[in-house]
Amino acid sequence: MYYFAHFDYADDGITVTFPDIPEGITCGQSEEAAMAMAEDVLLSCVEIYFEEGWLFPLAREGKTGEKAVYMPESVYAKILLHNTLLEQGASKAQLARLLETNPPEVQRFFDVRRKTRIDTLGRALALLGRPLHLSI
Repeated sequence: MYYFAHFDYADDGITVTFPDIPEGITCGQSEEAAMAMAEDVLLSCVEIYFEEGWLFPLAREGKTGEKAVYMPESVYAKILLHNTLLEQGASKAQLARLLETNPPEVQRFFDVRRKTRIDTLGRALALLGRPLHLSI
């Protein structure tokens, strides 16, 4: 999964901004460093949006001049689950009941840096009426 960013080159380094995520700003001295920082700030933005209870922008096609920044597919599935809960006005406790598990387990789903099985996230989305579809 990819989010697209602007890489602005200057003498003192590369500034990276995400058009769809105003909080997503970082920089690096080289192309590799800027990309690594962009991937990290993207995950940090997801964490912020989750903590604040904001809808996270969905991925879109890139535009001319933008570079693709990788986001793990499991994190994108967490975004879909987070957004679905917000859109439906459902709570994590309600999701725990649907999944027949405990609320702390569901809370761990939203830890961006913790690995969660994609099939677990897919099952949660399906129970909320929004099945996960993967394609190549």
